[in-house]
Amino acid sequence: MDEKKKERLWTIFVTFFKIGIFTFGGGYAMISLIEYEMVERHGWINSEDIVDMIAIAEATPGVIAVNTATFVGYKIGGGLLGSIAATIGVVMPSLLIISVIATFFESFQKLLWVGYAFQGIRAGIIVLVLGAAIKLGRKGEYNWLTVITLIAAFGLAVFTDLNVIFLILGGGVIGILRQIYLNKQMIQGEKDNHDLH
Repeated sequence: MDEKKKERLWTIFVTFFKIGIFTFGGGYAMISLIEYEMVERHGWINSEDIVDMIAIAEATPGVIAVNTATFVGYKIGGGLLGSIAATIGVVMPSLLIISVIATFFESFQKLLWVGYAFQGIRAGIIVLVLGAAIKLGRKGEYNWLTVITLIAAFGLAVFTDLNVIFLILGGGVIGILRQIYLNKQMIQGEKDNHDLH
């Protein structure tokens, strides 16, 4: 392996390690930081790719942060080694922190300031998730069907106990059916155009 490839893999590892260590609240809270590091800081992927990347990471089994890291690592690291570097980078901080907390859990529980810290962290996580949702929303392509699906999904997610996986699958089915309909319309339009000539 040449030095340039090693350097790229190390940069991927360090970048995802930093994302893992500085983000609380899981994958959705990581989206803003992932976008900053991948698009603005390193220029590894385009801004438009972020929405597709998150959709793929969410639709595949597993944790969204790990799926995203694996996907991006594969794309920018040139295959399997890039995936491994990114995945280990994003997972390692959580593993180290949880190991320390598990060791001293009882002592941590008794500290009043730890409870206050987690209250503040919870508020920060809500802001990160909302910020990511707004950023992703700005990049979306909207039409009447998208808006109706978005409102329906939001209502079902907030006001019912429906599992999120059904919302994701439902959105996918709606997207596929819409595309099939548009393809039929296009074929019919081309056929009508051909008949006129």
